[in-house]
Formats: sequence, C-alpha cells, structure tokens
Amino acid sequence: METQTIVEALFLGLLEGLTEFIPVSSTGHLLLAGHFLGFESNGKTFEVLIQLGAILAILTVYFGRLLKIARDLPSDPKTRRFVTGVLIAFLPAVVIGVLAHGLIKAILFESPMLICTMLILGGLILLWVDRLDLKPRYHDAMDFPLPLYFKIGLFQCFAMIPGTSRSGSTIVGALLLGADKRSAAEFSFFLAMPTMAGAFALDLFKNRNVLTFDDLTLIGVGFLAAFISAVLVVRYLLDYVSRHGYGLFAWWRLVVGTVGLVALILMR
Repeated sequence: METQTIVEALFLGLLEGLTEFIPVSSTGHLLLAGHFLGFESNGKTFEVLIQLGAILAILTVYFGRLLKIARDLPSDPKTRRFVTGVLIAFLPAVVIGVLAHGLIKAILFESPMLICTMLILGGLILLWVDRLDLKPRYHDAMDFPLPLYFKIGLFQCFAMIPGTSRSGSTIVGALLLGADKRSAAEFSFFLAMPTMAGAFALDLFKNRNVLTFDDLTLIGVGFLAAFISAVLVVRYLLDYVSRHGYGLFAWWRLVVGTVGLVALILMR
C-alpha cells in the first residue's frame, strides 16, 4: 500500500470528523476531496464506514449523559419519551435508506457537480434561516413533542442527497419548527447515533464481499482520524452556535461549493 494513499486516508478521516456534526455535509466534502485527490474506495465504502469514528466520538463525549439515560429509561417517563422520539425521528431515514441505497451510492455519490450545487443551495438556506427572527418554543431536546421528532426526521431525509448535510437538514428543520439553536444542534447529535450506525451496518453488509485487507487498513486510519477530530468538534460546537449561530457554516458551504464548481468546470 502506497504511503500517499495512507496520507490521503488520514486527511479524509480528519475531514470527516471535522465536518460530520457541523451543517456543511461531511459526505459531500469527502466525495469532493476524494474526486480531486483521485482517491477511490470499493463501493464508496470508505466514506461511509469511517463515520463509525464520529459515532464513537459522540459516545465518548456524551458517555455520562447516555449512561444516565440508560439508567433512567425503565423508570422515568420523560426519558422513555425522549428515546421514543429519537427512534421516531430515525424511522424515515431507515425506510428511504434501505429502499434507495443502490440509487444513492451508484448515482448520487458519483456526481461532484450535484454535490457542489447542493452545498451552495444548502448554504443559502442556512444563511436565510440563521437570519430569521425566529421565536424558539423549545429549549431542551428532551422536551420536544413526539410529532416534532418525526417532522425533524423527515427533514433528515433530504441528507440522502450528498452535499445536503445530515446535521444541516435536522438543524434547519428543528429551527423552523421552533427549537432554539443549541437544542437543534444537540438533537442532531442524538439522532446521528442510530442514523450513522444504521448507515454503517447497511453499507458494511452490502459490501462485505468486496472489501480487502488494504480497504480495512485505510478505513482503520480514517476511523481513528475521524474519531479524534470529531471529539474536538462535539466538545465545542454547542457553545459556539449558542453564541454565534450558523452563519459561518453557511458561508463555508458557499465558498467550498463555488470553488468546487469552478474547479470542475476548469478540469473539463
């Protein structure tokens, strides 16, 4: 295995961890970076499987909170309602992900132009929502009404299109439906756990016969890098968005999408 390929896997892993939980589309960034670097993985599995590092980052940072939820689940109605809400929000992604897995991987993942377009469109939407004079009605992700969890889950389904952003879709949906900026971001963390774990399991199952030892080595490098960088993001993101909102991430999307489009046109 070439050293350059290991370095590319390390870079892409860092990129995954840094972008997974901010509304800029980690998958879009990975696919664009892989396209310009000439990085190829069997069945585009690398880009999905290294997300396990980001999942473990949430579990690490939120370990105490998750342990409390597990302890309170048998006896506390509020905790049971919250866990039910997360599962309800997860359900739409399960249905669409299973039904459209082949289409998403074979067509949408292979369209850098679409990714750049969605980065720009999502940036404009995020900038618009961030500047709205919204009046939040919900300030704790554990207190959302059950129908609100389901509606946020529907918003998450837009993230099936690379470049849209899973966290971005859930955050925008939550903000428009009455959540404040902090609780919207925090719920996107909780919803990420079953969603990303499900995507990981489905992709691993679908591609179990095409993965090689070299693939697993690269995935391991990317996984470790994603875990380290994602821990840093999860630790500091909530405080940042509470104070500054999402404007920075909207401009980030606009810049990356525009630069990507220009590069694609010039390369043609």
